[in-house]
Amino acid sequence: MWSAAACRRLFCFGSSVEARGFGPASALALFNSARCRPGIAANLTAMKTVLLLICSNIFMTTAWYGHLKHRQAPLFLAIVVSWLIAFAEYCFQVPANRIGYGEFTAFQLKIIQEVITLCVFVVFAWIYLGEHVKWNHAISFLFLMGGVTFAFWGKI
Repeated sequence: MWSAAACRRLFCFGSSVEARGFGPASALALFNSARCRPGIAANLTAMKTVLLLICSNIFMTTAWYGHLKHRQAPLFLAIVVSWLIAFAEYCFQVPANRIGYGEFTAFQLKIIQEVITLCVFVVFAWIYLGEHVKWNHAISFLFLMGGVTFAFWGKI
């Protein structure tokens, strides 16, 4: 539980939380206040976007590659189950892009999504499919990270 003084110190420029009618449980209202630091709200937007994209990509990777472990199942069933899983992916992807657009450009959102996709896929392939990353895969991943660095050159 946040104290009113902690909320005031972290989120606002010296305004009295109590005088404005906010209690400790109303920290979110402080983010919407015009007197709050814009950097904190931007960081929260970025964090929400990335967390939603991670959730989205877990579902997406499962929908796209989860059926590979069950190749004996009928193709039609694999397609239907994958579509059902993909619906959950869209329930995270669409809000992530809506929340993140403005803080990030559309190009940056796509690049973030692709890097998260690769990270999620590496873990998925290792844990679920039992595959291992080889040296050439690791080098390829480093080159992609270099591309991300260039894409965010002005923001870093």
